[in-house]
Amino acid sequence: MEPAVVISNLEVLFFGKAVLKDIHLSLWPGRITVLVGPSGSGKSTLLRAINRLNEFFPDCQTRGSVSLHLQNQYHGDIYQNTIPLSDLRRRVGMVFQTPAVLPFSIEKNITMPLQVTVGLTGSALTERMTRALQEVALWDEVKDRLKSSANTLSGGQQQRLCLARVLALEPQILLLDEPTASLDYKSAARIESLLLNLKERYTILAISHSLSQTRRIADRVCVLRQGQLIQEMDRNDMADIRTFQGLMEAAF
Repeated sequence: MEPAVVISNLEVLFFGKAVLKDIHLSLWPGRITVLVGPSGSGKSTLLRAINRLNEFFPDCQTRGSVSLHLQNQYHGDIYQNTIPLSDLRRRVGMVFQTPAVLPFSIEKNITMPLQVTVGLTGSALTERMTRALQEVALWDEVKDRLKSSANTLSGGQQQRLCLARVLALEPQILLLDEPTASLDYKSAARIESLLLNLKERYTILAISHSLSQTRRIADRVCVLRQGQLIQEMDRNDMADIRTFQGLMEAAF
């Protein structure tokens, strides 16, 4: 099995100042890689670099390469314009820290992106929506109120809806920017459980500021400090609590 993402010599600059420097990182299917590090270390910038979302910000320069290997569908460096941006952001889905529901119904939050980006209609559209809601364990909670506003959902439900919206587009890579940061303990635990199930079918890169959460969900931990990847650890290393605590001290 080959990695789904290979990042080489990556540098990202804003207004000439380097936020990421010489990043080398590979992401593998079936694993959750967790990025940790102090605020301002470049974690979110690294996530956004994998689907070129940094380009929404003014005076951004990106150097190096981010190569995707997507199940015989696409191989290549995304910064060489070898994949349309719309396809890239569909294949590499991102969920943000604060749930970003659309100001529409629960149903339309999922169906509208599918109609616009994939062109689905009719029963195929309904089936894709239902499957995505089931995948995030939300279907039973919302199936009788799909026409209600998404804003009527709890914070945890909204975050699962945002995740379902991404999954409905059938990505292969998931980027998660502190997906449980704004949630209570029970809702966060539910998201964690979902991620452990989803990793069997996706390549996942997540940011977390929680040491306990990192230890629960990570197959691999990468520490960023001042824009550089300074240390990595796999699950076997995390089993040694002293080694893990040492890593976390390096992170924060």
